[in-house]
Amino acid sequence: MAQVLEFKLPDLGEGLTEAEIVGWLVSVGDVVAIDQPVVEVETAKARVEVPCPYGGVVTARFGEEGSELPVGAPLMTVAVGESPDAAGSAEAEAEAEAGGGDTSGNVLVGYGTAAPAARRRRVRPGQLVEAPADSGSAGGVATESEVREGPVPVVSPLVRRLAREHGLDLRRLTGSGREGLILRADVERAIRLATAPPATTLPPSEPSGATQSGAVRVPLKGVRGAVADKMSRSRREIPEATCWVDADATELMATRAAMNSGMHPAAAGAAGAAGAAGAAGARKISVLALLARICTAALGRFPELNSTVDTAAREVVRLPAVHLGFAAQTERGLVVPVVRDAHTRSAESLTEEFARLTEAARTGALTPADMTGGTFTLNNYGVFGVDGSTPIINHPEAAMLGVGRIMAKPWVHDGELAVRQVVQLSLTFDHRVCDGGTAGGFLRYVADCVEQPAVLLRTL
Repeated sequence: MAQVLEFKLPDLGEGLTEAEIVGWLVSVGDVVAIDQPVVEVETAKARVEVPCPYGGVVTARFGEEGSELPVGAPLMTVAVGESPDAAGSAEAEAEAEAGGGDTSGNVLVGYGTAAPAARRRRVRPGQLVEAPADSGSAGGVATESEVREGPVPVVSPLVRRLAREHGLDLRRLTGSGREGLILRADVERAIRLATAPPATTLPPSEPSGATQSGAVRVPLKGVRGAVADKMSRSRREIPEATCWVDADATELMATRAAMNSGMHPAAAGAAGAAGAAGAAGARKISVLALLARICTAALGRFPELNSTVDTAAREVVRLPAVHLGFAAQTERGLVVPVVRDAHTRSAESLTEEFARLTEAARTGALTPADMTGGTFTLNNYGVFGVDGSTPIINHPEAAMLGVGRIMAKPWVHDGELAVRQVVQLSLTFDHRVCDGGTAGGFLRYVADCVEQPAVLLRTL
């Protein structure tokens, strides 16, 4: 007799607690192999394919495309092998969940499982898990007559802990999940309702935007939700300030042209297309790579800006390596891939890595590891045709360099008015890690390198 095992949504790492089902890769009745991807999910970090650790026949799927599931919720069931009796089946299931039998130790492609996860009591359809006795009472969420009697349909311990920390009685909630399962979103919604100030009632002649006819509601979830949460946290916690300067980037652009033509900068202007043809087949050094190289050199001089703040210990932690994030706009929203050890890379290496990560962002192939661990962010908003910006710091980093568009403008050069390639540079920094003198020194050094690339060469 076949043994039916339940595969739960695994821990996806990086503190992620839920995922949205993008698409199923198998159907009920399909035969799956161990570690075969069975569903594609989207988290706040990236899209990933989740492999099933069991080999057998799919007997059920839980969750439709577009629905969100918390970590630990049932994802699918698989009929595996034979079991002599009910007791033997239970033992086989325990062995499978511990990594033995027709199962794999891998939970997610790209995330090994160093040790089997602690067993959780299975919640079958229709079975409820009792809420902890100290869940507290939130008051105002529901009337006494609406309080649920008996066990509460909640699976995730994170949901129970969140409710307990905010004094919310789970018995007063109605879950939006399958068969009334209470999800994290249900608890967070109840917390917002309990703590929000009374709404101002507008006259019928002046409806609020949210109640206007034809208003469209867009859920803040996935990448968009993660960006909203991170930016809100940054503004709440970081006392940021911004300084900016205009710089003449004419020499930087000439240097780039010379690097891509393989000629000395003085000869770049006369080389034209003939010089460029000499470097055919090689990837062109990007402006972003040159700016990144300047950034890493500046951070070497001003390490205060390559740091983070440990609020619990009240310490500024200066970081030895520069993991450089850069903002990339995709169809899924804004993402910030990270170039590891950018301070050790040449302009050519930086160009290659920027190209690789940009393509992965465009195709949705970035992994959570590609978008975490950044220590400083370079934001080239000039690609949108704008000159300046005051960006929000990418929490928990301490600073971000913004670069506007490089365009021809009138500029005083060598005592005469001339048309030059001008760019606006802005630095947004955490005022806890340094004062304006340090921030100004960093930005001035960057501007000097942009205007006279030889300044950078002196420090190499």
